[in-house]
Amino acid sequence: MSSELRIPLTQRRTGSSALKACFNATNAFLGIGLLTVPYALSSGGWFSLIFFFAIAVMTFYTGILLKRCMETDPSIKTYLDIAEHAYGKMGKVIVSLSMNSELYLVATGLMILEGDNLDNLFPNFAIKLGDWEIGGKESFIIITALIIFPSLLLMDLSILSYVSATGVFSCLIILGSIFCLGAFEGVGFDAKGDLLDVGGIPTAVSLYVVCFAGHPVIPTIYDSMQHPDQFNMVMFFSSLITTITYGSTAIISYLMFGKYVESQITLSLPTSKVSAQVAIYTTLLIPLTRYALIITPLANSIEGGLSENYKNRRPVKMSIRIALLISTVVVASVFPYYESLMAIIGSIFVVLASFLFPCFCYLKLSGSYRSWNCETIGIWVIVIFGILAGTIGTYSSIVDLVNSI
Repeated sequence: MSSELRIPLTQRRTGSSALKACFNATNAFLGIGLLTVPYALSSGGWFSLIFFFAIAVMTFYTGILLKRCMETDPSIKTYLDIAEHAYGKMGKVIVSLSMNSELYLVATGLMILEGDNLDNLFPNFAIKLGDWEIGGKESFIIITALIIFPSLLLMDLSILSYVSATGVFSCLIILGSIFCLGAFEGVGFDAKGDLLDVGGIPTAVSLYVVCFAGHPVIPTIYDSMQHPDQFNMVMFFSSLITTITYGSTAIISYLMFGKYVESQITLSLPTSKVSAQVAIYTTLLIPLTRYALIITPLANSIEGGLSENYKNRRPVKMSIRIALLISTVVVASVFPYYESLMAIIGSIFVVLASFLFPCFCYLKLSGSYRSWNCETIGIWVIVIFGILAGTIGTYSSIVDLVNSI
């Protein structure tokens, strides 16, 4: 996730070891992208893995670029600081809007995720209020919101932060469960799939991009390290673990289900099997532990725009959080298309945060845009890829979404 792990504990830690920094970075990258990466492979075919590995290499490099941006000025501590130093207040506002929009869509995606998987487990469930009946998926989204609501009342989210930090282990459990289902519970690995589906490449690339959506937290991880000179090694191993985990999940799932992979791999799993149940129930914990962590920075950003008379009042804070919760429930119920939402997040917001912003900020802060060398050419290649992936992916995602409605 991806993107849903943008709030790690590194903001509260100083002097962390390389091992701790590697764990935090991996935790920032591994997320709900794990559930859609098999669908990405089924959309583009086996040859689309070339894009997957290329994206992994490019996002590793843009992570290094963010570190170099921080080295230009010791006062730079966060992703927003980099944007402000490079392009002033306007740059900071643009990046902030992009990050907050992504957080809102990820929170909405968590609601859809929970509703889809609970509906898969209990397909006949519905809520009846007199003559009015609420369908199973919508009912589960509402129930999820009611369960999540108490966590929004907490101003100190440190406990949930520690729970959310188990994201790495959750992803490994899901991967292990899927493998066990194929190897030991009769599903097998006999599906061949397609070598290439050109029409599905835009969707595949957009969903692959979502897998590497942790860049806004990289400056905080770097700043927290006891030995910042070890950051390149930390970034390398974190990217390697992330790539292996996502790649293994995609390949194993595609060998199991081929073109019949659902938008979330958990929806393809036979619910009667023990391994499938482990994977599904592990997935169900993700929205419950992370929703408040994702919504809180967005709520704080809204509060920051209020006058001093209102921003620190608890009723105002709670009203904002409740409004955000209700709005994500409504959006998730009206537009319950998880794969399209994730593709839009990837093609717009992750492309901006993980490809374009790091490159443009580095070119500006380092002055590299004034000269041409191998590194500068490489950076512009990443920029061009990001623009193409973002433009084509956004168009394709919107068309798919319109066709799904």
